[in-house]
Amino acid sequence: MEQYLDLVLPVLLGVFLSIQLYYILLVHGRLRAYKPSGLPDDIHYTPLSVIICARNEEANLRLYLSEILEQDYPDYEVIVVNDGSSDDTNWVLKEFQARYPHLRTVEISDRGGPRKGKKFALTLGIKAARYEHLVLTDADCFPQTDKWLKYMAQQFTTGIEMVLGYSPYTPAAGFLNKYIRFETYQTALNYLSSALKGNAYMGVGRNLAYTKSLFFKKKGFASHMHIPSGDDDLFVNQHATRTNVAICLPQEAHVWSAPKTSYKAYQQQKIRHFGAGKAYRSKHKVMLSLQAFSVVAFYLLLTLLLIFQPRYWPLAVGAYGLRLACQLLINIPVMKRLQVNDLIGWFPLMDLLHFVYISAMGIFALFRKKVQWK
Repeated sequence: MEQYLDLVLPVLLGVFLSIQLYYILLVHGRLRAYKPSGLPDDIHYTPLSVIICARNEEANLRLYLSEILEQDYPDYEVIVVNDGSSDDTNWVLKEFQARYPHLRTVEISDRGGPRKGKKFALTLGIKAARYEHLVLTDADCFPQTDKWLKYMAQQFTTGIEMVLGYSPYTPAAGFLNKYIRFETYQTALNYLSSALKGNAYMGVGRNLAYTKSLFFKKKGFASHMHIPSGDDDLFVNQHATRTNVAICLPQEAHVWSAPKTSYKAYQQQKIRHFGAGKAYRSKHKVMLSLQAFSVVAFYLLLTLLLIFQPRYWPLAVGAYGLRLACQLLINIPVMKRLQVNDLIGWFPLMDLLHFVYISAMGIFALFRKKVQWK
């Protein structure tokens, strides 16, 4: 009996290592193998409606709106929903409208009543859209190039109703910036790889597209209107199928924004995200929980093995080395493609911190009920 108990930790380590290798090689490996296509010369570009919700975004609109309005695209409109702003957002939009006739606005008054949130604002913007194909982003975002819309639009081939884009954060000094960018990369690695596997479970509203007919066929955000966040990931989670989702990965189509600059603001943002995650489909909650738990368990078992059964140190070191080698094999090319190659040297540390942090935040979010959009 004692002999069998002696093997419990090594066997469990092997089990969780196997789970990790499945995610690394068979799921994330799909993104490594994916080759983005360029822009063909003879494509017919469908008209687009770009929708942005803005609440007190005067400064960001001045900085970034022109880059949305000056896309190299034959036929598109930009709709900015001014969601009860108390700053000069309204005047900034009037200034832009004088220069850009394809800019339209939707005004939501804020007269002291209860706020209805971003989903309500986005719904009004979608209702106002003239075109079938919608591209969503935020007021604090800017596309890397003026070809962004062309790359997103070309993904709307037959049967495709959703296009998942990628939105990195801008680099800055400090460890928090590095961690946020790494966490954003890991999130993208997961949801883009899963989409390629035919199991899309989320997208990010900073760079996301879908059809207007899908939105109204599925009754918009009706099923989760009571959840403040999730206008992007919950919509994708509930309505993605194995065949109606495409991804858009060329660097020319990346949409950038500035990350949070304080730990408190970042924590509040993550709590909002986890609040939406509780409403994911059961199969996706199981998938994501298993992935996170397997990493935490792997590191915990490594530690216990080295402390209580040090004679197994070659096994522990070998397991860690094998996992890390597979991770680097998959992640280095993807990190370069997703423009976080400056974080490659930080990978071993960030990998450990990332899953410990999101596990802790997931538990914390269970006890937080009230969150809101701005």
